Amino acid sequence: MPPDPLAEAAARRHELTRSKAIQALRELDRAGAPVTYTSVAAAAGISRSWLYTQPDISDQIRRLRTLIERQPRPANSIPAGQQATDASLRSRLATALQRNKALADENATLRRQLARALGDQRSARTRTGNDPAQ
Repeated sequence: MPPDPLAEAAARRHELTRSKAIQALRELDRAGAPVTYTSVAAAAGISRSWLYTQPDISDQIRRLRTLIERQPRPANSIPAGQQATDASLRSRLATALQRNKALADENATLRRQLARALGDQRSARTRTGNDPAQ
C-alpha cells in the first residue's frame, strides 16, 4: 500500500506543534516566567486545547507550575516583562537631568527677579522716608 500523503502531512504538523510547545516550555522556564497552559500556547503559537490532549506536555506544565508556585517570591518582585531595561532607565535619567537643569535655571532667574524687586522696594521706601531700618 502506498504512503498516505495526508497522514504524513498530519504527522509532520503534529511533530512541529510538539516541538514548538516543548521549546516554549523550556524558554518560559528558563526566563522564570509563569508556566501555564495559556502562556505556553501563546509563546508557541498553538491552541490551549491541543496542549490538554498531550499527556506528557500537560504533565510538564503542571509540574513546572507547581514548582514556581511553591517558590517564595519577594514582595516587590516585578514580572520580567514589566521590568525596565537599561535603555529605558538611561532615557528616564536623561529626561530627569534635563528637567532638573531647567528647574535650576528657572529658580536662579526667579531669585534674581526677587532680589531686584526687593531692592526696588527698598529704594522706594528710602526715597519716601518710610524705611523702617533707619
